[in-house]
Amino acid sequence: MKKGLIILVVVVVILIFGWMSIYNSLVTKDEKINQNQAEIDNQLKRRADLIPNLISTVKGLTSQELALVEAVTSARVKMTTGTTQEKLAGNEALTTSINVLVENYPVLKSDTAFVGLMDELAGSENRVANAKKAYNDEVGSFNTTIKRFPSSIVASMSGFSTKTYLETTEADKALPNVQF
Repeated sequence: MKKGLIILVVVVVILIFGWMSIYNSLVTKDEKINQNQAEIDNQLKRRADLIPNLISTVKGLTSQELALVEAVTSARVKMTTGTTQEKLAGNEALTTSINVLVENYPVLKSDTAFVGLMDELAGSENRVANAKKAYNDEVGSFNTTIKRFPSSIVASMSGFSTKTYLETTEADKALPNVQF
C-alpha cells in the first residue's frame, strides 16, 4: 500500500512538473509574439520619423507639389496610429506616395540628400519586412505548439488560442506598373 502511494505521488509530481513546463513554454512563446508585434510598431515608428526629413528635402526641391507632400504626411500619420494592421496599411500608402513622387519627379533622384533618405526608407522597409517575418515565424511556432498533444490540453485549459498571421493583401500581390 505504501509503495502504491509513493508511485502515485511520483506520477502526480511528474504530471505537475510537465504541466508547468508546457504552460511556461506557452507563456514564453506568447510573450515572444507580443515582443515581435512591438518590434513591428517600433520599425514603423522609425520609418515614420524619417518622413519629416524627406518632406523637408522634397519641399525644398519641389515646393509646387504640395499635394504629394501632404499624401506622404497623411500616410505617416496612419503609420503611427491604430492597430498593427492599420499601421501596415499606412506603411503601404506611404510607399505608394513615395513611388508616385519618384516617378513624377526623377530629377529628385539625383539629389544626394533625397537619395540618402530614400536609402534609409528602403532600409526601414526591409526592417519592417524582417519584423513581420519574425512575428509570423513566432505565430507559426506558437500555433503548432498549442495544436500538438499534450500542449493542446494545457493550452485549452489555460485559455491560450491560436494567433493570427500578418498576411499580404491583394494590393501587395499586384505587380507594379513601371513606365518609362
